[in-house]
Amino acid sequence: MDGYIGIIAIIIVVLLLGVGTTALLVRPRSKTTLPPPAPTPQAPAPPVEEEEAGAVDTLAPPAPAAPAEELVKAPEVEVPPPSAGRMIRLRARLARSQTTLGRGLLELLSRDRLDDDVWDEIEETLITADVGVAPTRAMVEDLKTKVKVLGSRTPSEVRALLRAELLTQIDPGLDRTLHTSAPGARPAVLLVVGVNGTGKTTTTGKLARSLIGDGKTVVLGAADTFRAAAADQLQTWGDRVGAPVVRGPEAGDPASVAFDAVSRGIADKADVVIVDTAGRLHTKTGLMDELGKVKRVIEKKAQVDEVLLVLDATTGQNGMRQAQVFGEVVNITGIALTKLDGTAKGGIVISVQRELGVPVKLVGLGEGPDDLAPFDPEVFVDALLGDA
Repeated sequence: MDGYIGIIAIIIVVLLLGVGTTALLVRPRSKTTLPPPAPTPQAPAPPVEEEEAGAVDTLAPPAPAAPAEELVKAPEVEVPPPSAGRMIRLRARLARSQTTLGRGLLELLSRDRLDDDVWDEIEETLITADVGVAPTRAMVEDLKTKVKVLGSRTPSEVRALLRAELLTQIDPGLDRTLHTSAPGARPAVLLVVGVNGTGKTTTTGKLARSLIGDGKTVVLGAADTFRAAAADQLQTWGDRVGAPVVRGPEAGDPASVAFDAVSRGIADKADVVIVDTAGRLHTKTGLMDELGKVKRVIEKKAQVDEVLLVLDATTGQNGMRQAQVFGEVVNITGIALTKLDGTAKGGIVISVQRELGVPVKLVGLGEGPDDLAPFDPEVFVDALLGDA
């Protein structure tokens, strides 16, 4: 009996051990919590030096800020080149006009037989190049006569013939001197006039630059008070070459600005005062009258030595009408012909001089600051005809 009981006890113990083991096997696994990441070691701050006596920081104070006036630098004053020889240097740009007025005529005149049809083509070529109707007829008649006298014509003879005729029409004998020297101690006064879009303000700035390159001192008058941009543009030109600019309030009295500019020129003992006026439509009677007033007010202080009319070479015969009306108001003494580079309308030099009896004195041959040159008839004609 005791042995039977012992066997049962052993069986019970084995069963209990099996149940415990099964419980351990089916027990759900708990989520493992990862330890927090170790903190990233930081570089130790550099030690701060201290004074021996009292642990006072010896760090240098920050550098003081630069004064405001030092941050805005004045524009560098440029030294322009002299005006002498500019047109020769810019001859290649003039040559762009040669296709119609120069090479076209050379080709026509070099034909074996010059009948009426060819002469009609020659006449059309001249008119297309803005030579004008009256000058064209005069040129054609002269060429017909000279061709008959010459007889057979070699290319060099035709070129010489046409060169002589163009020079005759342009008239190299006209006085093209720019009046930039005045008698006595007063400055010479130049008045620049013209309609909007011809490059009038730019021409004024380039002229000032050219005169300074020739060693003269210049004061500029921004009498175009209707366009703030015009005064700002002139100011930029003046700053670049060190020429003071006299300005007035926007929409102020142009005559007052012109008067103040001449007064400043006298006070500074400048050589030349150039007054840029507002671009005006020649059809606006009131504006043209105001231009006359500007000239009269200036003459209370000093004589106006030169009145330059700025014309756009690409406007053709419309520029002729402008020239005539301006001439009636302010007595034009010279013409500055702009945008002459890259245009086949070079004949306007002939027509404008013939109609007004006023010489072309300056020509604009590009957009660069030194692309304004004194007009030289021989260089102009040679560029139109190309190299022999």
